[in-house]
Parts: sequence; structure tokens; C-alpha cells
Amino acid sequence: MTSSELSNLLQHAADGGRISPEEALLLYTDAPLHALGEAADAARKRRYAGELANVATYIIDRNINYTNVCLTACKFCAFYRAPNHAVGWTHTDEEILRRCGEAVELGATQIMLQGGHSPDLGIEWYERIFAAIKREYPQLTLHSLGASEVVHIGRTSHLEHAEVISRLHRAGLDSFAGAGAEILVKRPRTAIAPLKEDGETWLSVMETAHGLGVESTATFMMGTGETNAERIEHLRMVRDVQDRTGGFRSFIPWTYQPENNHLKGRTQATSLEYLRMIAVARLFFDNVNHLQGSWLTTGKDIGQLTLHFGADDLGSVMLEENVVSSAGAKHRSNRTELIELIRSAGRIPAQRDTLYRHIAVHDDPANDPVDDRVHSHFSSTALKLLPVSSAS
Repeated sequence: MTSSELSNLLQHAADGGRISPEEALLLYTDAPLHALGEAADAARKRRYAGELANVATYIIDRNINYTNVCLTACKFCAFYRAPNHAVGWTHTDEEILRRCGEAVELGATQIMLQGGHSPDLGIEWYERIFAAIKREYPQLTLHSLGASEVVHIGRTSHLEHAEVISRLHRAGLDSFAGAGAEILVKRPRTAIAPLKEDGETWLSVMETAHGLGVESTATFMMGTGETNAERIEHLRMVRDVQDRTGGFRSFIPWTYQPENNHLKGRTQATSLEYLRMIAVARLFFDNVNHLQGSWLTTGKDIGQLTLHFGADDLGSVMLEENVVSSAGAKHRSNRTELIELIRSAGRIPAQRDTLYRHIAVHDDPANDPVDDRVHSHFSSTALKLLPVSSAS
């Protein structure tokens, strides 16, 4: 494709025109970086006209990992332990509720309850936990689990996926996270997670959930050995389901972390590849409202740059995170810093809820919230904590 044809294709996508997977691949591999970013940013502005075009959001949440026991043994995961492992654990109800209480105290509006595929946890365990959280903290949104957990619960409790989803929803689940998507394309998915459900099943569960009124997000883990064409095919698979259901609230690409797992960093996505994926995703997903940049896995500088490549959200001040930090994601932030990252990118920061409704718009720096306790951190289950030496 000539430079003139690439330019015309970028303009077509920036104006809201649908592009094919083949065209998306051409843009991903061949479009000049700055032109690609400008087109994606133009597409974002078209989607959020008026004052909203200048806003970028964040959320305060807590990712509570309820167990590290898992049968699935994904090669990229540094968090799981096999059943009966000496350091396998499952949190008690009381511990989960304690962590929810801490999150509420720090202003969190969302809980992401996620964990391993433990053979000891059936549908009744999840129903009990969700009901207890909703009873104690009704203000919290349970944006939790994912399609892979539905498949696992279905197996352990001998239930159809629709029944699992309906029972979880009745117990208090508000929406599904995009966990477990990784990459949906058969070859690379089988290579990194041979015991996990296939990509078509993951999408089928999400489509069933959307039909039952339970929305979700969609994610993509880059950098485990997939080809450029397979990256775009992942997007295509998600967009096809979204055409039918409209139930994916946002798309969240992130990068594989290489420490303490079987892949050992043999393949990784570069920052440049990540920014190009953010931009192409914004142009390709004409049917998905929100696009989140991942500062947690790429770093705050790249996270900030995603706001110039089509992203409208910087994710969360994650009060707890154990999984990707176990694999080496050591980036930390706090609410003050995240607000400043957004503002210095030329956008107006806004705290949002799970549905992307604005809770607080920080349009005046003089009125920015100040609370040193609201920062991302790693649980002791993720990293060994060293004692801090006292000042001499």
C-alpha cells in the first residue's frame, strides 16, 4: 500500500469508517507512528464530543485474589500454585471482607475478585462470598471473575455456563472482568495455556453473559510469541461478538510480564508495539466505547502516552494487585500522581465508576483530592517485603 493509500485509510478510520482486519494489520505494521496516533486520537475525540473529548478517567479499586491454587498452570503465570502445594492458600470470608472494608475506607468503588481455578471452590463458595460482600458493602460494585472462572465453576459444580452466570449475578456479581482472555487465537493460546478453555469458548461465555444482562470488559495480553496477524485476529474475534451483543464495555490491552514464569521473557512486546496496538484498537473498535491504557504493565510514561494514541482511560489506582506483580510488574502510582499524569497530557482528570460515570471531575488543581493512603501497592502474597531501615 502506498503512503497516499495509507493516509486515506487512516482518514477513513479517524472519521468513523469501519476497517477490515486486513486493513488494521496494514496500519499496525506500516502506518507512520505519529500519523497513526493522530488518527486514533481523532477517532477518540469523535466518540466523545464536546467537553468529554478533553476528559480522561481513572478508578479506585482493589483486586482481591482469593486463592492462588490453580489447576490450569498457564505458562505466563507466576502467581498460581498447584493443588496441595505447600504455599497454596485460599482467603477466608473474614479476610476478604476485611480487604473490602479497607477498600471502602480508601474510596474504592469497585472490587475485582479474581483467583486461581481451585478444585475445592464450587458455585456455592462464590455465591456465599458475593452475597456477604453485597450485604456488608452494598456500595461496592463487584466487577469480578471472568469467562475462564465460569468455565471452571461449571466443571466443578456440573452446571451449564448460563446457570453459573445467572446464579453469580443473583448472588451479587455486577459485571465480568476480561480476565482469562490473554490471546484468543488458537495457536498462541494453546502454546501458553494448553489447559485453559479455547478462545471460542471464552467468547461464547461472554456472549451468553451479555445476553443475560451481565456486561464485561475485554482484554488482550501482548508479547507471548504471537504474530502481528494473530494480534489483529484477537481484535477481530472480540469485535464480531461485540457486533452481536454490545456487551463489552471497554477494551484493555496489556503486556506480558516475564519474571518467575515458564516463558521466562523469551518473547515480549515493546513499548512501541504497545502504543501501535492502542491506536489500532481505537480505530478498529468502532463498536466499543472505552479504551484503557495499562500503566501498570508498561510504565507510567507509556501509560501517559496512550492518552495521545486513542485511550480515554488510565485504569485504576489499584489498592492491591498480586498476579502481574508476581511476574515482575513493579510500577506503582497513587491518585495524586495519576491525576497529574492525565493533566500533564493535556486532559481533564476524572474519577469514574465501573460504568464510566464521572464521580468527580478534577478541573481545578486547587481542589484536587489529597490522601497519601490512596496508592497502588503489592500484597505480601506477591513480593517479599524487606524491612525499611530506620534513619541513622
